[in-house]
Amino acid sequence: MELLTGADLADLAARWIAERASQSDPFRIALVGGSTPRAAYERLSKFRLGWNSWHVWWSDERLVPPDHPSSNERMAREALLSRVPIPEEQIHPLRAPDVALPDRFDLVLLGLGTDGHTASLFPGDEALEETERKIVRVVRPDHPRLTFTYPVINAARAAAFLVAGAGKREILARVLARDMSLPAARVRAGETVVLADDAAAPR
Repeated sequence: MELLTGADLADLAARWIAERASQSDPFRIALVGGSTPRAAYERLSKFRLGWNSWHVWWSDERLVPPDHPSSNERMAREALLSRVPIPEEQIHPLRAPDVALPDRFDLVLLGLGTDGHTASLFPGDEALEETERKIVRVVRPDHPRLTFTYPVINAARAAAFLVAGAGKREILARVLARDMSLPAARVRAGETVVLADDAAAPR
């Protein structure tokens, strides 16, 4: 069996996102930060797509200036948004809790932390129990953050986890086994997909 490397995962994710985008006009997507998504975005930027139909948000963001090294917005602009012709008015940075959202996303991209968090929904945080607000502020040791809540994520047509590296194997196995103590295991979008490389894939 051919092994799926981190680079292969980036290629697969880019192709998969492109395929999803081709099925929706407009295409409403929430991006995610991290090194694995960055590689996927760089590959995605080379596709010839109907970029003018894209409407872009972020599933979570650190409350830092948009040019800060830890900003998910900065990463996505460098890797994707500055390279493709998405109209600027269709890009919606997550800088305040009152940013306008669509009723239903076509795709919400998510990461997976070694503690089982996803977006900025962390184990034990009160944000996990939010049932009405779509975006909440979360206090973290590094930077405060804004995050989508389950009412937004689980209303999406599709949600996709991008997971790479052996350090994620154990926690991904627990998520797939529906360990409901883990925030990521509580994601229930219309379609929930895990795109993982061989190192992260449970044995």
